[in-house]
Amino acid sequence: MLLLPVGTGYINKNKFASRFSTSVACVLLLVTTGCSQVQTKSAQSIEAVNVNNTVAASNNISTLRIGYVGSSEPTGPLGWAKKKGILERELQKVGFKNITFARFANGPDLNEALVAGQLDVGSLGDTPAIVLRARGQETRLLRITQFNTTAWLVAKKNGARSLAELKGQTIATQKGSYMHRYLLGLLAEAKIAKDVKVVHLMTTEAKAALERGDIAAYATSSDMGPFLKSQGFPVIDSSANHKGLSGTSLVIATESFLAKKPDFPQKFNGILTEAAKDLKANSEEYYQYHAQTTKYPLEIIKISYPLKQISEEPLPAEGVKLLEGTKKFLVSQGLAKSDFKLTDWAVNE
Repeated sequence: MLLLPVGTGYINKNKFASRFSTSVACVLLLVTTGCSQVQTKSAQSIEAVNVNNTVAASNNISTLRIGYVGSSEPTGPLGWAKKKGILERELQKVGFKNITFARFANGPDLNEALVAGQLDVGSLGDTPAIVLRARGQETRLLRITQFNTTAWLVAKKNGARSLAELKGQTIATQKGSYMHRYLLGLLAEAKIAKDVKVVHLMTTEAKAALERGDIAAYATSSDMGPFLKSQGFPVIDSSANHKGLSGTSLVIATESFLAKKPDFPQKFNGILTEAAKDLKANSEEYYQYHAQTTKYPLEIIKISYPLKQISEEPLPAEGVKLLEGTKKFLVSQGLAKSDFKLTDWAVNE
């Protein structure tokens, strides 16, 4: 029996290999070793890279290449700006004839595409964005689009009902995500980090793994947590109960792109501010769009994405505070290779 080390524990290769995403190696290398050359890609990443190869090769600055993590379409202010035509209308005014979107399974895969020069802008969670910057990759922070994003720890049915009962068991999460950062922080806070095994598992595989009993619990996203709860899976904990453990959603861009388009941050932030205000003014329509995109029930989306979490300004104070806490934690745990100042990372318009 071959055991592969992952995070703080081990995976039984025979048991888990057929169910875990092929991006495991990529995630681990990007998050824990900070390597710059990664070959393994998820299916979504491969598809996204192929779509943009011609654009990347020609370096056609009239085309803006945006990557995002999530469902079939982006959500939040970026997704709303795309759906309502605000993005295309306003960016055409500054010379962008085309806007392409590439979907990625997780943040580390999106990071890989940014490093390879196949994207100009990325919309992703705080943890992978910080890890990439800490590796010395030349990115800039354009905006915090959402803050206080809740992560949940959900247990299998007829299993543990408290953190203490998880000792000696296996907990899974999507490595390199804000849920991963939450889980590590939670285990450290409860002083049981050495007493559990933490393994990588994509969100799409979580429900089935819990049902089979392959894992004792799963640290999951703001929408999947309430959904699993509605399906009868007990919730052990949420980041809302712990100061500093909730996440932020960011938009970053490569410095090489911004060197060619120095006026882009101001224009782009203006677009996202307009979109944020519009989706709040038309919240029912927005929630319908979000639910259709993510395939979660409307009531789950309303619970998961309170409008107060969506920022109308590029760098809200509460979001910056959360981001600083996340950065410090990742550095202290050795998951971020080096420290840096958020003020140096953020674009000053």
